[in-house]
Amino acid sequence: MEMIYKYHRMTAKVSGFGITEYRFEKLHEIIDSYASEGWRYAGWIPVLQRGNGYIEEIDLVFGEMKN
Repeated sequence: MEMIYKYHRMTAKVSGFGITEYRFEKLHEIIDSYASEGWRYAGWIPVLQRGNGYIEEIDLVFGEMKN
C-alpha cells in the first residue's frame, strides 16, 4: 500500500522591538487549529531572514495522509 501525503504551508511573521526579543505571532493557536482539523505539524522553513541573522518570517508545514 502506497502512503500518499498532502501538505499545506502557512506563513507566520515575527513581532517584537529592538534586537533582543522577537516572537512569532500566534504559533500555538495556529498549530492547535490545524491539528484539530487532522493536520500534523511537519516542520518549518525560514522565508525571510535579516542580514544580522534574525529570522523574520517562517512557513509552517503541515501534512495529512491522503486516502
